[in-house]
Amino acid sequence: MKDTLTLAGVELGGTKVLVLRAEGATIVDRETIPTTSPEETLGKAATILGAWNAQRPFDALGIGSFGPLRLDRAAADFGRMLPTNKPGWAAADIYGALAGPFACPTGIDTDVNGAALAELRWGAGAKDAVTSNGLCYLTIGTGVGGGFAFNGKAIHGAMHPEVGHISVPRSPGDDFAGNCSFHGDCIEGLVSGPALSARFGMPAHAINGDDPRWEHVVSDIAHLVTTILLTTSARQVLIGGGVGLARAALLDRVRAKVVERLGGYLSYVNAETIGGIVTVPALGELAGPLGTIALALDALEASD
Repeated sequence: MKDTLTLAGVELGGTKVLVLRAEGATIVDRETIPTTSPEETLGKAATILGAWNAQRPFDALGIGSFGPLRLDRAAADFGRMLPTNKPGWAAADIYGALAGPFACPTGIDTDVNGAALAELRWGAGAKDAVTSNGLCYLTIGTGVGGGFAFNGKAIHGAMHPEVGHISVPRSPGDDFAGNCSFHGDCIEGLVSGPALSARFGMPAHAINGDDPRWEHVVSDIAHLVTTILLTTSARQVLIGGGVGLARAALLDRVRAKVVERLGGYLSYVNAETIGGIVTVPALGELAGPLGTIALALDALEASD
């Protein structure tokens, strides 16, 4: 028996894909490829995995992908992409393309559910017993997604949480129509990277932090966070993703707005505590990659 598990992971995002090899929970190899067509993207990822597996066979593989995904293993379209804002990706066979070539246990979930698991076990949730039983990992980037890890497991139901398509009350004076192809001004259509580019007329990273239109964005994100706290009782909401991690000043404004919106109803959420409740991932940019390793470990445990 090998002393250390050899694990592989694929974090499939809307703009890039990370292909990983780990020894235990330590990432030892990483390759990045752009997200283009399903055939090209998944083919390149499978080729990288194949080369590593030939060197030392994987004990397990974890796949964390943008969604929506069919995660019911009894369904005929298990592991496939459902209708999505990402052109050309609907019905893409994520699981088959990445897991098919390898004779090892494989876990698949949304990238945000995987990141939530990683934070629960090795990041924000690992700090103490209080934070270990319920957190939300919220990503704001190419899209908006939310993963939930409660009592050691990711949340699933009919499918997986899809908080990115929740509608929020619009900020007074905000006439931006939104850019979600399904719902227009759902939260993804209002605050994702592409939505910000459409709203401000420039790439998200180039937008001046003093632009008054940020107040609308703050209001939208605060509404989403408030909804999550009220409906799930998550102890923490970790905001990551390209937009979430790049705008520290924005997060402070969101925190203040969440406290204001709650109006004291959740007594444990106040000006003194909000900084620890709505915060950034403790694992930083490693939350997503390590999420795939968490999924691989879960798949291996389930196989045993």
